[in-house]
Amino acid sequence: MKRTQIALADGRELIYFDERDDAVRDQPDRRDLPPPPPASQLRYDPLTDEWVAVAVHRQTRTFLPPADQCPLCPSRGDRHSEIPAPDYDVVVFENRFPSLSQRVADEPAEITPFTPVRPGRGKCEVVCFTDDHNASFARLSPHRVRTVLDALADRTTALSALPGVEQVFPFENRGVEIGVTLHHPHGQIYAYPFVTPRTRDMLAAARRHAGRTGGNLYADVLAAERAAGERVVASNEHWTAYVPAAARWPFEVHVAPHRPVPDIPALDDAERDAFGPLYLDLLRRFDGLFDLPMPYIAAWHQAPVRIDRELGHLHLQLFSIRRAKDKLKYLAGSESGMGVFINDIAPERAAELLRAA
Repeated sequence: MKRTQIALADGRELIYFDERDDAVRDQPDRRDLPPPPPASQLRYDPLTDEWVAVAVHRQTRTFLPPADQCPLCPSRGDRHSEIPAPDYDVVVFENRFPSLSQRVADEPAEITPFTPVRPGRGKCEVVCFTDDHNASFARLSPHRVRTVLDALADRTTALSALPGVEQVFPFENRGVEIGVTLHHPHGQIYAYPFVTPRTRDMLAAARRHAGRTGGNLYADVLAAERAAGERVVASNEHWTAYVPAAARWPFEVHVAPHRPVPDIPALDDAERDAFGPLYLDLLRRFDGLFDLPMPYIAAWHQAPVRIDRELGHLHLQLFSIRRAKDKLKYLAGSESGMGVFINDIAPERAAELLRAA
């Protein structure tokens, strides 16, 4: 893989990850762009012990443009996009409308004595999987998936080294039902200046389990699911894809390496090569469930950058809000108000349907 880094017209960083060593990426960004926005504002919620980002500039971000105006397609002729080259394999660049960034402005210390404020220091990046606007992740080759995984490893390492970054979160949103604002196949990476609430909860449970048993909680749960087999959808020598016994979403699958590792950079070559074929098969099963493109979120759970890394176990959580061909799962009162999920499909039935898809 060849790595080439350039600067866009407004100073943002862009990196090409090419599968050919002879790829030339010297095309300049010819657009006239305004300066990037300053960092968002983080406000502390004392009632939940959580930080909320207020990023008002995101109201003006690009929303579902027609294909001939897609900012993630390559630049060709007189049409200039976020990617200056006329073609590419995988590209990563800083989001033009980031929730978090390194461009920090002065902020007040607090809004009330109970609500301190701090800059939204961090970074948000866009990951383009292919230059084909009409493709999808499920239609990538295993070789391209390996390139994407190597790019995510590169960016996890680089973002983890930034001052103040505590957690790195790569993910993909797919489908207008999920809320995507661009159709082009892409994902994102958030580098947070705190450990996220979901990860804090998982680490607390893992810490309690380690204190009781001395074991790694996720590794022990994975071993139990592999032994039971009822909710396993697919597996190979290095990875298992299974529906969690307490799945929250109608169709939810964890894809986990058999060897406990904290993050994507820790995966070895054999594990990285084995991920693509299994994950592509799983995505095609998702699309085959209702013979429709399945809306989904694919979320990589990585250990925090600086603390409790021994408690983590890398895994990908893939889930969809579609519960039937003509029905979506909405977060209603119990889920949105109280955080208590109610699943309409038994996890064992979901696994059965996915195996048969």
